[in-house]
Amino acid sequence: MSHLKKRFIFFTATLIVFFVGVSFVIPALSSRSSEIYEKIKTLNQIISIVNENYVEPVDWDEVLDGAFHGMLEKLDPHSSYIPKKQLEAISEQFHGKFEGIGIEFDILGGYITVISPIVGSPSDRAGLQPGDQIIEIEYESAYKITKEEVFEKLRGPKGSSVNITVSRIADKKPFEVEIIRDEIPIYSVTSSFMLDHETGYIQLRRFSSTTSQEVSDALNQLRGEGMTQLIFDLRTNSGGYLEQAVDVTDNFFVSSDTIVYTEGRRSGSRKVYRASSRKGDEDYALVVLIDRWSASASEIVAGAIQDLDRGLIVGETSFGKGLVQQQWILNDDSALRVTIGRYYTPSGRLIQRPYGDGTHEYYRELADENREARLDSLITDRPRYKTKSGREVYGGGGITPDVFVALENRSPEVRKLLRNEKRITFNWGTEIASDIRSDWLSESAFIEGYHVSEDQLSSFFDYAIQEGVSPINNEALEKDIPYLKVVLKAEIAGAIWGRGAYFQVLVSGDSQVMEARKLFGRARAFLTINSG
Repeated sequence: MSHLKKRFIFFTATLIVFFVGVSFVIPALSSRSSEIYEKIKTLNQIISIVNENYVEPVDWDEVLDGAFHGMLEKLDPHSSYIPKKQLEAISEQFHGKFEGIGIEFDILGGYITVISPIVGSPSDRAGLQPGDQIIEIEYESAYKITKEEVFEKLRGPKGSSVNITVSRIADKKPFEVEIIRDEIPIYSVTSSFMLDHETGYIQLRRFSSTTSQEVSDALNQLRGEGMTQLIFDLRTNSGGYLEQAVDVTDNFFVSSDTIVYTEGRRSGSRKVYRASSRKGDEDYALVVLIDRWSASASEIVAGAIQDLDRGLIVGETSFGKGLVQQQWILNDDSALRVTIGRYYTPSGRLIQRPYGDGTHEYYRELADENREARLDSLITDRPRYKTKSGREVYGGGGITPDVFVALENRSPEVRKLLRNEKRITFNWGTEIASDIRSDWLSESAFIEGYHVSEDQLSSFFDYAIQEGVSPINNEALEKDIPYLKVVLKAEIAGAIWGRGAYFQVLVSGDSQVMEARKLFGRARAFLTINSG
């Protein structure tokens, strides 16, 4: 049987099973069954004509995948078809682990460049450092290797070995390392530390199968270090597992209040998720940071904390993804995700924003620089709800922050320096780190005492020009010089002590975090509400 026939039979069978299944459950659709079958026959005819007559050979995998995507896009922006290979990558991210050597890397100058070894991984144990370049894998050149080839060659079963040759700035000659592969965790909590003697900070990037435990561990660690107030950073967190969102939220409550509920179109489909009343704490002030890319599970957490008056929500209005998808694994190990319900916050707010103008407009609106001003101008038309204490909050899609704090708009000049494929800030920081590493005995001493000098800044500009960045316009860059110095210091810290130190320095120059730290007086008022 030809590949096209197999692919089309799979596509047609999927449609028939789907529509017949729906018709069986909902008899009202039965009258439309003949229309659906006629459309499938028409599709069969179109494929046959194209296959026999199109001017060039057709990549039917790509064409039929496009047909799947197009069909589901007509339903809503989040129902989707996921090809097998893409599904494997997504599943790995949300299962929270893979097997390999454990490095964060990029291809710089044609070689695999270690950005950071993952803490506790085989690469970390083998002594790999940020800036190391892997020039050979199993004694074969790794020059101009692709990222896909890196995954193929460096990942492998736990217990297997791989030999690599490493070039390091501080060493004259490359050296060989044998690394035994192991299970590598993919952390959801990417950063957790004390900003000062009382303020904890946790940055959460996704909701995977290990997230709740990671957050609980981070909270316990920070409480042990004296934390009395917390910034919980959900910016750019696009979501993940619903149950993990509920469990994470549970860390902040001692009541058994509703955290979120879902409703579908079938009667009796409402499902309520509550706090356990046994797990959490309510004795520290809480500020939650969100932005326009905080979505789904992030919005469940932020919405519950706002509706139940547990903490202050700060930043931008969130994404507005409140549709519940159920996943079906199909015959070819690809997946179908179909929306079966909607998320609602405890006060009854629908998290999902409107999508009636189509998928393109749905995402274009999100990227609009004036989005927040436009939403604010429409606020009188948005539905209003009450929090547990009677405060007014707004529906209409997404979570509207209690305090709006915009992300600082960086100049095109600094963006040119920070966002380029050569990663010049990383390379420069790695070189400086090799020169000053022995001058700093501890991470904390470096964070407190090190400052990028004017001479070092000039050397960075010279390096940037040498690497092909167009001439530096100092006037255009002037307002961003303090931030640029923070980024350069972060790169040096990361090269010496790893990604934890990198993030700790970077957060110190984050304008939204700095504003959030000023708002703990308002956040602390919620403790009185909940205790009284």
